[in-house]
Amino acid sequence: MKICARTDVHYAIRDVVAWADKVPGEKIHLNIGDPDKFDFDTPEWVKEGMIRAIRDGKNYYGRSEGNPEVLKAIAQRDEKFSGRAPDHSIVTQGVAESIEFLFASLMDKGDNILLPSPIYPQYLAACTMNCGEPREYHCIEEEGWNPDPEDMRKKIDDRTRAIVIINPNNPTGAIYSKKFLQGVVDVAAEHDVPIISDEIYDMITFDDYTPMSSLAKDVKLVSLNGISKNYLSPGWRMGYSSFYNCDELYESCLRLARIRLCANTPASYGLLAAYTGDDSHIEPLKKKLLTRRDLMMKRFDEMGLHCVEPKGAFYAFPQCPGDDREFVKGLLEKEKVLTVFGSGFGEQGKGHFRVVFLPDEATLSEACDRIERYVKSL
Repeated sequence: MKICARTDVHYAIRDVVAWADKVPGEKIHLNIGDPDKFDFDTPEWVKEGMIRAIRDGKNYYGRSEGNPEVLKAIAQRDEKFSGRAPDHSIVTQGVAESIEFLFASLMDKGDNILLPSPIYPQYLAACTMNCGEPREYHCIEEEGWNPDPEDMRKKIDDRTRAIVIINPNNPTGAIYSKKFLQGVVDVAAEHDVPIISDEIYDMITFDDYTPMSSLAKDVKLVSLNGISKNYLSPGWRMGYSSFYNCDELYESCLRLARIRLCANTPASYGLLAAYTGDDSHIEPLKKKLLTRRDLMMKRFDEMGLHCVEPKGAFYAFPQCPGDDREFVKGLLEKEKVLTVFGSGFGEQGKGHFRVVFLPDEATLSEACDRIERYVKSL
């Protein structure tokens, strides 16, 4: 049987689970960004929105782009958050489906998309699945993992179909400065390519944050968002893409949305409840995360592991001694702590490993004890 090369894809965050399955005993999982696996839960009013939709009989196929009241709530939320409503939006099965629609619409064989390195591996896989080239531009560790617009300029060409940014960032926890974001806008304008701005963590911020739509007013832009992280409902798979100045790209993505019929109708009413309810859960969420971030940063410093302080989301991306894959395997096998090797996030990720700081302080402290013991053993 011949298997197509486009399926030769990797997703390090879950690939390491296969390693963990072969290691006996209880493990501390620091590999996956799922708050609901720890001491966080979906807000009650968001749950009630989905439950009410099910009970009210909203269990039918919805519109392919999303039902009108849900799209209205998205537009109002985007306008409130960034001062600018999108021209169009499409509700998707998580941001992952938005990425699939966009890359399928933009890429033919030989085309490339510029990706920040380190990069969330879904984007690398989407290039492979669409027979295109993932072209990584550098983010600068010494400057808080901000992107390097000059490196973008060197790598862009007439087969470049989009520039991706992830802000707040996964895997580094960086929040891009306004200066660097403006540099990205300038490059996109010079070459007339759209920006794809993944903003799924835009409420989980510990520093000044600038939505790309507030800057990119004269360029083509698609912003990606959803309720998985901000509203603690990752298993619902409820995201969306918002389009600015790119009607043709919207129409292409909508055609693909029609082929898959629709996103999850009851879950989309959970999104509606989230965006029309209050955000009272956000400050307690951030307070918890800040305490845990600071604990982990202190311990990394004591271990001698250099780590840029995360400014958003719930990831840290410390450097590690030796080969990052071997480091992660050894840490798992000897200390039963599961993390993710940095090279799974692209070229710039080599020599690093990614951890989540979602667990409670006692669990994080135990994980750090084990990491420290392993580092000292090397």
